[in-house]
Amino acid sequence: MRVAFYGSSLLSAYWNGAATYYRGLLRALAARGYEITFYEPDVYDRQKYRDIEVPDWCRVVVYQGTVAALKRVAAEAVDADVVVKASGVGFEDDLLLAEIMGSANSAALKIFWDVDAPATLAELRVAPDHPLRRALSSLDLVLTYGGGDPVVESYRAIGARDCVPIYNAVDPETHHPVPADPRFAADLAFLGNRLPDRETRVEAFFLDPAGKVGDRRFLLGGAGWDDKPLPQNVRHIGHVPTADHNAFNATPTAVLNISRASMAENGFSPATRVFEAAGAGACLITDAWEGIELFLTPGEEVLVARDGQDVAELMRMLTPAGAKEIGKRALGRVLAEHTYAHRAEEVDRVLRNRARQMEAAE
Repeated sequence: MRVAFYGSSLLSAYWNGAATYYRGLLRALAARGYEITFYEPDVYDRQKYRDIEVPDWCRVVVYQGTVAALKRVAAEAVDADVVVKASGVGFEDDLLLAEIMGSANSAALKIFWDVDAPATLAELRVAPDHPLRRALSSLDLVLTYGGGDPVVESYRAIGARDCVPIYNAVDPETHHPVPADPRFAADLAFLGNRLPDRETRVEAFFLDPAGKVGDRRFLLGGAGWDDKPLPQNVRHIGHVPTADHNAFNATPTAVLNISRASMAENGFSPATRVFEAAGAGACLITDAWEGIELFLTPGEEVLVARDGQDVAELMRMLTPAGAKEIGKRALGRVLAEHTYAHRAEEVDRVLRNRARQMEAAE
């Protein structure tokens, strides 16, 4: 199948948390015979901070952040068997959706792929006349990278024909164990950009515990934290390129996942970092959210913290040897059940089933 995929960026992870998801999943789909063209706008300085070059498994079209350029690339959707508009592209998203779906061949599968379903649904609930909400009934399918039954039910309730979660996973070729790197030496490390619905939770689950266990070393990676007051035992290193993610995860005694507020409240939304860390054999501590046991077993393959006090207690008790055992078990679990090859098999099945249903209805 020929796929036209319109997303934020495949080439740059700069202020673009979906990059790892896109890369792992589309690469695995290409291995199954899909011919993919990824369209991304040149906005937010992402092209200045590319961390991969154009891959051999996907054609990439970078277009200017102008309406004229948007319309030109949207017109190319006519040649695809599957047309995908992702959420959060970052330039004229509503116009892009209308132009893509207006250009798509009548026989093509038309899909909205939501990489931040809790936030999107919150926006749609307060905007009954939102362009996406109006378009849902004309789309064949909504795919999301998380959310479970709550997201599926919410999308169906507002007009989607169907909704299927396609969860994050690990690509073992890009995220895997590596030797420790002194740059990332720490007892607990957290990697995440500073975002409005994350900052309070970072304070509660990372900065406050750091203040309580002053004899432990904490490492903060990610953009936007430069002017944030930090405890003395917290070292901030700024943006961490994807090429360094394996070392960032494999070096500290443990790494911390902190869900954004909307995802924590919704549950069933494991962040990319969860699988990146597990894929590197890291001992992962995550904030509590419903559905974690579907991906990793609490207490054996992942440590779960209800609040900052739990994080502090875990750091007092955790030994390097114990952390290594947890990381080893997590690595085994994700390789057995949660690779992008597993997810691509699921997507392939969903798309082919939907295509057969469309043919039968004609």
